[in-house]
Parts: sequence; C-alpha cells; structure tokens
Amino acid sequence: MAHVPQTGSEQRCMDRKGTMTIDWKEWRDHFQFNPFHNMEEIVHYWKHSHMFDIGEHLTVPDEFSEKERRSGLVWRQLVAGAMAGAVSRTGTAPLDRLKVFLQVHGSVSRGTNLWSGLRGMIQEGGVFSLWRGNGINVLKIAPESAIKFMAYEQIKWLIRGRKEGGSLRVQERFIAGSLAGATAQTIIYPMEVLKTRLTLRTTGQYSGMADCARHILKTEGMQAFYRGYLPNTLGIIPYAGIDLAVYETLKNAWLQRYCVDSADPGVLVLLGCGTVSSTCGQLASYPLALIRTRMQAQAGAEGIPQMTMVGQFKYIISREGVPGLYRGITPNFLKVIPAVSISYVVYEHMKKVLGVGY
Repeated sequence: MAHVPQTGSEQRCMDRKGTMTIDWKEWRDHFQFNPFHNMEEIVHYWKHSHMFDIGEHLTVPDEFSEKERRSGLVWRQLVAGAMAGAVSRTGTAPLDRLKVFLQVHGSVSRGTNLWSGLRGMIQEGGVFSLWRGNGINVLKIAPESAIKFMAYEQIKWLIRGRKEGGSLRVQERFIAGSLAGATAQTIIYPMEVLKTRLTLRTTGQYSGMADCARHILKTEGMQAFYRGYLPNTLGIIPYAGIDLAVYETLKNAWLQRYCVDSADPGVLVLLGCGTVSSTCGQLASYPLALIRTRMQAQAGAEGIPQMTMVGQFKYIISREGVPGLYRGITPNFLKVIPAVSISYVVYEHMKKVLGVGY
C-alpha cells in the first residue's frame, strides 16, 4: 500500500480503495485534505521506494543526489539492500543449491530431477546440507553491493561528467550498470568459486570456508579462484540489458494502459514486472551461468576434463544438446517469486529501521 511522507515521520495512506494503485482522484484528494510543506521529501520517497534481489546480477544500482550522498543515505540504503539480499538468499538457498547440483551433475545423473535431487542431498548430509555454501553467498552481498555502487558512480561521472541534474538515458545506465557489475564481480569473484565448491562439497570434505580456500590454493593454485570468470562476466551483459529493458517496457506499458492519470503502477505490478524481467534476463544468460558453474567445479571433481568456455559449450551441445545448456533452470525459476517477495518485504522493514523511509 502506498504512502507519502509528510512533515516529520507522519504518514497518511493515499490508497483509500485498497487497490494497490493510486488514481488521479486519490492523489488530488490526498493533497487537498492533507497539505504538505516539503515536495522534496515526496519526490525522494518515490525515487527510492523499491528494490529487488533474486541472488543474480544486480547490475543497475539506484541513483542518488549529492545531498543524499552527503547525508549518509546511500550507505543506509546499501545496508537495507544487503540485509534484504541476505534474508532472501537464505530463504531460497535449498533451491539455489539444487540448481548448482543439477548444473554440475545433471549430465552424469540422467535420472536426477527436482525431487530426487533434493532427496539425494538430504540423504547425503541431512536437512541442513541444503544450506551448504549459503554462508559465503550471504557474506559477499555487502561488499559486492558497495563496490558496485561506487564503481557505478565513477563510471556515470565518466559518461556524463560532473554536471548535476542530468539523468542517464536507458542505454547509458545499461553501460554503466554492466561495467559496475563487471568491476564488482572481478573483485569478489574468488568468493563465487568458494561458494560453488562449498555448495557441492560432500559431508566432511571441508571444515569451512578457510579450509576450502587453503585446499584450492594448495592443490590448484591462485588461477583456480578465477575459473569461469569469462562466461560470468559475459553473462552480465545480456542479463543487465534484458532485465532493465523488459522491466521498463512492462512498467511503462501498464502505466499507459491502466494508469493514465497516475505515475504509480502499484506494488503488485512492480513485483510482477521485476519477476518477469529477471526471468527473461535469466533465460538469456543462463547458458553462460551454467558453463561458469561447471568451470568453477570441474577441478574439484575427478574424471571431468578440464575445458575452456568454448570447450565446455561444445561438450554440452555434443553430449546433451541445447536442453543441456538449461539444466537446473527449473529450481532457478521456482526461487524467483519467493526471492523477490522476501527481498521486498525485508527491504521495506529495514528502510524503516535505518530511517531511510519517512
């Protein structure tokens, strides 16, 4: 339900009909009967009111004014987003581990499906084994978000200069977001490799993150921490471009058709647009994500040939056909709606706790 900030911390509901959207009459009546004194607060609220995290490439950070950066709002927003991502990823971790398991072992275990995969993981290590690798997945959210935002600000400055007030066009945001995402991934990528190895480990294989890192460094060398880096970086481009383009297209189409007199499509519509756009982005980038995961895992498994990105692609096509490039996509799709929903709810609550919302 939508709210508009008033003087101080007071809020009044604009959505009188409970439809999760605001029409022109509700907007007009709200400000007729509830006069406001600070239009800047209202604009600020609508500008930073939504954020989605499904545990994939978050490539286009929010934009903040110089005043907002000086006030420390940026870091409170990043903390809220990191907490939302941590809770969201923890809640959907079993599906994420199943996805990785199917990506790596699906070709050798032809009969493995959603349910047999979950049963096999529980039989091997118990219920808690479904959360293997989640600790480091949560641990990398905060630095990844911070690096991405700082890189985004610098790249944005290079694209348009220091001129205040000028907003980036869609294609410029796409370029800046993709480059910022690639920068963040370059720095935190070793944690991605550790996450994959810890996710696939058997009971007792590693005592923890540090032990896993020591084992990889000792047996495979430093280069092992960047296995799969190229397909991972290339995957950012289609994911970022399609996700952003589909989200903006769907949202604008809804506004033009159903909300002619309103600038707000409603929470449910935004959740729907975010879900559909991220799904489309995943469809485009999933083969690269699968190849990345196999390259990350291949040195840790015996009997699997060590191959380059192109070699992996040819191997999968020759052995499994095009469907092989989408192994594990079912649990990936299943986690989208709960991940987006959990992320949204936690993000809104964290904004209130941190004083980001008014």
